[in-house]
Amino acid sequence: MFSTLDNSLSRRDWLKLSSLGALSLPVSGWLNVLAARAAGPSQSKARHKSCILLFMEGGPSHIDTFDPKPGNSSSEIKPISTAVPGVQISEHFPKLATKMKDMALLRGMSTGEGSHGRARYYMHTGYRGGVGGVIHPSMGAVASNFLGRETDELPNFVSIGDRSYGAGYAGPLHAPVEVARAAAGIENLHVPDTMPAFDKRTRLLDEMEKSFVDRMQIPSLEAHRATYQRASALMHSPKSKAFDISNEPDALREAYGRNAFGEGCLLARRLVEQGVSFVEVQLGKWDTHTNNAKRVQALSEQVDPAMSTLLTDLQQRGMLDSTLVIWMGEFGRTPKVGKQGGRDHYPKAWTSVMAGGGLKLGQAVGRTDKEGGTVEEGKITAVDFMATVCKALGIDYTKELHTPAGRPMRVVDKGETPVAELF
Repeated sequence: MFSTLDNSLSRRDWLKLSSLGALSLPVSGWLNVLAARAAGPSQSKARHKSCILLFMEGGPSHIDTFDPKPGNSSSEIKPISTAVPGVQISEHFPKLATKMKDMALLRGMSTGEGSHGRARYYMHTGYRGGVGGVIHPSMGAVASNFLGRETDELPNFVSIGDRSYGAGYAGPLHAPVEVARAAAGIENLHVPDTMPAFDKRTRLLDEMEKSFVDRMQIPSLEAHRATYQRASALMHSPKSKAFDISNEPDALREAYGRNAFGEGCLLARRLVEQGVSFVEVQLGKWDTHTNNAKRVQALSEQVDPAMSTLLTDLQQRGMLDSTLVIWMGEFGRTPKVGKQGGRDHYPKAWTSVMAGGGLKLGQAVGRTDKEGGTVEEGKITAVDFMATVCKALGIDYTKELHTPAGRPMRVVDKGETPVAELF
């Protein structure tokens, strides 16, 4: 259920947790101890905004989605006009075209990493893999760290889909709760017998582990304890119903789409509405080395109703200005189509989208050439993008965090310039 990578709790913290009876939830107070230790005395936890990241795993073709090129003979997808004069997008996004005033297209993305793994890491963290010899926190973990509510039973970071990027050196308190399928909610959330019996077993487990933790002080064991304690808190909470999308009206579920991505977007709205700081929803299969046009069409036909309904739903609930919605992949695709009708990896020029979040919307920022192969205006690097996300969420991206070894690391790597047109 929970993804863990590292933590930084001291032996004294764990002794305090044990003395509090950490597993007699939810009134034990262990969550306050964990959160206070993770945040540090100078960390501000004021609730500002939330973020929903729609991650298109595999790298969508910008030319066939949000930066159509009528002069590019390799594209079989026709452009259509949007609610913003002069801005066109793919014909497979008719509903999103009507929402263009609530979106900003960042057409100047140029990020330099063409390998899937390295590019995903770069776009999620703002750091190239291996820099500093550490695993960097993803933007979800950063949002959890700066915006999360430390006493809430709900997690501050939820990842919906097959893959998640975790907390890195920020520790397990900011790691995502992983939901494989939105329609199924969180697996094993409900106990098999009764809650008192479950509490009795977990207290027994805590007693059995206590001496070993005190003696060995193994970070992975401490992370494991933090993980199941968080899980137990959620199991006790009535807020866990936020993970049950079956409570939504059938008409709204149809509008989002009866598929994994549409249901993920609906769950994301439910979670943000209940105070979750960051939700990532993944849609894979964008690695279109073959049969690009038909595959992009099929994927776009999932994105269009889900994303447009998400924006409308947030707007109708008065949440769009306080919720930043991001649509992005790890890179774009080549301007030219290969022999098998596919497009290869292309980080040199591509498009991401931002919506809501109180930004200046209804515009396309940056411009590529007529083939879509070179950024001619408004180049945006990965660190520029990450700094823009942080600024939109009210996070100080120049702030230094510390690794478990005590090394200071900026939230976003140096050399950043947030996209000024959005603010």
